[in-house]
Amino acid sequence: MAKAVVFDVGNVLYDWNPRFLYERLTPPGPALDAFLRDVATKDWHFQHDAGRPFAETSAELSATHPDHADLIAQWGPRFTEQLGDMLPDMRDLVLELDTVGVPLYAITNFSGEFWPPFRAREADLFDRFKGIVVSGDELLTKPDPAIYRLALDRFALGAPDCVFVDDRADNVAGAQNVGMEAVLFTDATALRGDFARLGVLG
Repeated sequence: MAKAVVFDVGNVLYDWNPRFLYERLTPPGPALDAFLRDVATKDWHFQHDAGRPFAETSAELSATHPDHADLIAQWGPRFTEQLGDMLPDMRDLVLELDTVGVPLYAITNFSGEFWPPFRAREADLFDRFKGIVVSGDELLTKPDPAIYRLALDRFALGAPDCVFVDDRADNVAGAQNVGMEAVLFTDATALRGDFARLGVLG
């Protein structure tokens, strides 16, 4: 049986950058830079991946930064606009894996609120996946070993039979710590070489 591939989603399959949304809402420049650096930060957003409701996090942030309340309010309802196209050559690689019968799964740090509209937008790709674990639904986030074990148990996978792909070294280490093969994503060309080395693709 072919080894299963377990993908991360943001910055492995799809380009995630809050600027994709916010440059539509406010002119690029120092004010936008400061907003994304000091107000609506990726660290703040991680609360959503961990399962906190956007209504709570946005109310707290808006109370601290009332002058940015209108921009903060757009983060949740328009989150899908923060995700761009698939990264170069990744669609072809995923379709090739599917065509040759490699089972596809994902473990993603993603808000349980924000995931359904994005999943619907990209249904043509994600319909090929046998299962996806979303951190915000499980109240577990990578690199907690529990989220990898949950995926393995839920999908009846053996850790040595999986190749996990993530763009963060700590998440890769988390998968390795539960016995999964795991590789650090840089680009599709390097990943294709990893898959050849590991016997996923010939």
